Amino acid sequence: MDSRPCFFSRVWAQFPPQINPSAGVFFMGTHIGFVSTRFTAADGVTMEAGKWAEVLHECGHECFWWGGEVHKDPSRSMVVPEAHFLHPENRWIQAEAFGREIRSPELTQRIHDYRALLKERLCDFLETFDIGLLVVENALATPLHIPLGLALTEVIAERKLPTIAHHHEFSWEQSRCSVNCVRDFLSMAFPPALPTIQHVVISSAAHEDLAHRRGVSSFVIPNVLDFDHPPEPDPEKGRALRLKLGLDPEAKLIVQPTRVIRRKGIEHAVEIAGALKDLGYRLLITHQAGEVDPEYASWLQNQARQHGVSLTFLGTHVVDPWVETAPPEDAVALWDIYPHADLITYPSLYEGFGNAFLEAIYFRKPLVVNRYANFVRDIEPLGFNLLIMDGYVSRRLVARIRDVLQSEEQRRAMVEHNYRLAHRHFSYGVLRRCLSFLLMNFFGMET
Repeated sequence: MDSRPCFFSRVWAQFPPQINPSAGVFFMGTHIGFVSTRFTAADGVTMEAGKWAEVLHECGHECFWWGGEVHKDPSRSMVVPEAHFLHPENRWIQAEAFGREIRSPELTQRIHDYRALLKERLCDFLETFDIGLLVVENALATPLHIPLGLALTEVIAERKLPTIAHHHEFSWEQSRCSVNCVRDFLSMAFPPALPTIQHVVISSAAHEDLAHRRGVSSFVIPNVLDFDHPPEPDPEKGRALRLKLGLDPEAKLIVQPTRVIRRKGIEHAVEIAGALKDLGYRLLITHQAGEVDPEYASWLQNQARQHGVSLTFLGTHVVDPWVETAPPEDAVALWDIYPHADLITYPSLYEGFGNAFLEAIYFRKPLVVNRYANFVRDIEPLGFNLLIMDGYVSRRLVARIRDVLQSEEQRRAMVEHNYRLAHRHFSYGVLRRCLSFLLMNFFGMET
């Protein structure tokens, strides 16, 4: 038995026991502004922001949104196209900033011009919606938009603005950032060490790295889901989705609920599907092929052919379950896909935390998960009953998957145990207590 204190214990140790998690209401009525490059896709940053906003709204606060693309209530949103990481000017800056060590005066000037523009737009947002607290989602962690990070740092410093910086992935975790000519900017703003910022990370490793590399303290708040309210699948949506994908009602599905990028290790999901093809299983990947890495997507298709696997990429938009605007006609909500899975694969090589891990448990599905570093350290000691892959697809793993898929009793016991455990460690109640403490640090406790 692992003798280390579990992740849950380390999370609670940060927050005083006198905080009542069922109350969770401090300084009610705060206008809270969420800021990022976008709030649109079904990615971890957007989805966690939606959960935070839901909990904060339940606690009596009002939430507003600022970004380059925002699929939230337009009356509570400010869209600034220049803030999107795919804006042409930002893409030019990224190409010039990384992969080289000498910076041109032109790059410096264009970064500062861009920063000034975004700073003005941020000030407009603060004043238009009377923002009293910022929640910055990853824009002060990963330098995907350097001018935005600089603009945020200046605005927060000049206004002494209470800010929660929610970090999902740092520059030192990305190989593309290892060679660059903007180290002064990275040191200044990714992340900044300012007295009015409380830093939040999603793993204990990130907590230690931030302290070691920047001398900045942080709180660990895990990703969460609303385990108090189990999902309620819509059978009609399910039939429509299967029809759209050309699947018969009895088709057996292995679902890989991730973007098509290399660190997701999707080739292992293909291998698992190949080992189960005699049972009639096919593999569905929830995101579009080639949207981010077309070469990898093409290679996966070749791998599927070699393994004799029926592989389907969801050729449509997958939207955030917390989206507040009308999605495109061809869009599919991620929550509509999970109920159709017989097995979830999550063979990631690296994850900051792992949303798909929680989602599989939320929908009571058996889960194959690779032992990526943060899983081993923060999640595995909690005692979940999972189909564990340790870097490769072994015969023993395939045999266990077959046993679980062919035994309803074993499968039910597995998923119910996991749901109870996740309810204890990763529910909205955990998030409510943590956020209440952070807000109390800024505003005190209401009497």
